[in-house]
Amino acid sequence: MKKWKFASFLLPFLIVFAMIFSGTTAHANSPSFEKKDYLIGFKTSFTSKSSKATTISKIGGKVEHQFRHMNVVSASLPEAAVKALKNNPNVSFVEEDFQATAIGQTVPYGIPQIKADRVQSTGVKGAGVKVAVLDTGIDSSHQDLNVTGGASFIANEPNPFADGNSHGTHVAGTVAALNNTVGVLGVAPDVSLFAVKVLDSAGSGSYSGIAQGIEWAIDNDMDVINMSLGGSSGSTALQQAVDNAYNSGVVVVAAAGNSGSKGKRNTIGYPAKYASAIAVGAVDSNNNRASFSSVGSELEVMAPGVNILSTVPGNGYDSFNGTSMASPHVAGAAALILSKNPNLSNVQVRERLRNTATNLGDPFYYGAGLINVEAAVQ
Repeated sequence: MKKWKFASFLLPFLIVFAMIFSGTTAHANSPSFEKKDYLIGFKTSFTSKSSKATTISKIGGKVEHQFRHMNVVSASLPEAAVKALKNNPNVSFVEEDFQATAIGQTVPYGIPQIKADRVQSTGVKGAGVKVAVLDTGIDSSHQDLNVTGGASFIANEPNPFADGNSHGTHVAGTVAALNNTVGVLGVAPDVSLFAVKVLDSAGSGSYSGIAQGIEWAIDNDMDVINMSLGGSSGSTALQQAVDNAYNSGVVVVAAAGNSGSKGKRNTIGYPAKYASAIAVGAVDSNNNRASFSSVGSELEVMAPGVNILSTVPGNGYDSFNGTSMASPHVAGAAALILSKNPNLSNVQVRERLRNTATNLGDPFYYGAGLINVEAAVQ
């Protein structure tokens, strides 16, 4: 009986001895011997640097750093040591030393698609150019926007720097979201951005209010006006307002509309349909015309307008679809051209945008094609 007990007592040690010295079952490449980085927290009663280092080294680990203001060490440990530490009464926690990555600025696909990133890389970012966004207002408290000024022409919403709809703030971000470490990047991040509220929180506004916004832009020496808005009916007064802006030297950019195509039927809305405005249609990231994008003989150029990521109120970001999202790409591009070439007239800016666009097909559906701001700037 004693021999049987003695033999059974020795058996585990013989197995371990065999594992260590056989070189076949346990070796340095075994998963249990591979080391990973961990953070080990010790209880307050166990504070000596040497005692913590000894505890780690005894189980095959190596201390990499001992923190000064908390009772924690970072160490590389084999898997078996982790299990042992978790059972150590002096240890409060053992956790993997996970990797973090920088949470930085996102560049929406539309920026490189129109080659605005290449222009920005040369130092041209829209400085010295005034852009008015005629829309639902702009949330001026957004961390990714710098709004210089503005005005409201909505009687019951007198604050142009508040946006109860999100549309105007989203448009503004595509034009001019800041080149910082957060959020998104706009086409022309250094422009002077102005909020001109002509649409209410429901996204609606009168032609007379839009015309007042246009006149404000003329009176305040805006270089570019973006109107991501439209109606199905023409207006002599609205046309005169748009014509006046154009004749005053302003680059007027407008969304073509979201009425899609019905064969060769013209579906472009107003004010984009006026000859004094640049009518902008929408394409996706593969330069396919968006199914919602309006078509017609007045269609001038195309820009990204599908799944466009930009700013929304409350320091937020969201993706929207529409020619409303395409238009501010062109407004920002016009600002880059003027920033690089301040002596160009609005007519010349327009010609450059049209003449340097990448042809995509039938002008009735694509206008001159996708804008190429790098070529236009040069």
